[in-house]
Amino acid sequence: MTEVELLHHLKHNPFVLAPMAGITDMPFRAFMKKLGAGVVVSELVSANGIKYGGENTLKLLNYEESERPVGLQLFGEDPEVLGEAARKVQELGADFVDLNFGCPVKKVVQKGAGSAVLKDLNHLTKILRAVKSAISIPLTIKIRTGWDQNQRNAIEVIKVAHDEGIAWVAIHGRTRSQGYSGSADWEFIASVKAVSPLPIIGNGDLTSAETALARLRQSGCDGVMIGRGCLKNPWIFQEARNLLYGLPQDAGIDYNYLPVLTDLKERLERVHDERTVVIQLRKFAMWYSAGFPESSVFRRDIFSTKTTQETFDRIVNYYQPLMLSQRLDTSHEAFLMGGHG
Repeated sequence: MTEVELLHHLKHNPFVLAPMAGITDMPFRAFMKKLGAGVVVSELVSANGIKYGGENTLKLLNYEESERPVGLQLFGEDPEVLGEAARKVQELGADFVDLNFGCPVKKVVQKGAGSAVLKDLNHLTKILRAVKSAISIPLTIKIRTGWDQNQRNAIEVIKVAHDEGIAWVAIHGRTRSQGYSGSADWEFIASVKAVSPLPIIGNGDLTSAETALARLRQSGCDGVMIGRGCLKNPWIFQEARNLLYGLPQDAGIDYNYLPVLTDLKERLERVHDERTVVIQLRKFAMWYSAGFPESSVFRRDIFSTKTTQETFDRIVNYYQPLMLSQRLDTSHEAFLMGGHG
């Protein structure tokens, strides 16, 4: 895929599935794509893990044709190793490579990877140059506003990215020192977009379709990344696109959780062993229950299940009688404040 083609997809559907550790694996990305997500990006994958051929690491590079355009996200600190990993991603046929310079997790930052790279623009330049020279498919990056409140250098990072031929920059609206606390600073994202020579994708606190569209328009960004919002509402991408194109938010949507969770279950079973299927099904079923009656009882109940069948039986028993009108708005509550960017 060329950069022009990738940006065309972004223009057509500017609502991007944000990469989330332990969540945006192949089955979930394909699932979200079917439910209206635009471009999708994998969870972060260690370049060192690819170099040493770790089985679990290499599994993270799998994708389905239905996901396209799909990017595989890499992290690491060594330019040469990252370049080799990016070449591997290209050989696998992915549409683009994304580099993670946003992860605030201590074990990643201590090695000089993730958001630690934002502190050293010379090193950032070496990484981008090495990776860009290793591939012919587009290269994108995900960053934070800066290391801390005194080092919010996103504009300087973008200038380097532009000089090195990066396709777009996604910005999570918090500094590394904030982690996932406080609120994403969309005013800062808008100010960066106003002077950026590159397309900008904004990210942070997009918990509803209305918020996602409002942030897209108010910031002037070329796209927005939705992460935690789709873990409460699987239809958020369809709703956002409906609103973007002037349709009623619920146009063409059947708000029935059982077909959705059945589809997800079948996708998980094609890829994972039963233990992983149970873990993933529990997570999504619990997250989707937020705001519904007796959700705390359901969460406690489903957490004790051992098999896929037992887990799904509990899901059917809980969701079958529910109606969407019974759901309370929980968008103001802190929810899953994590990820890796």
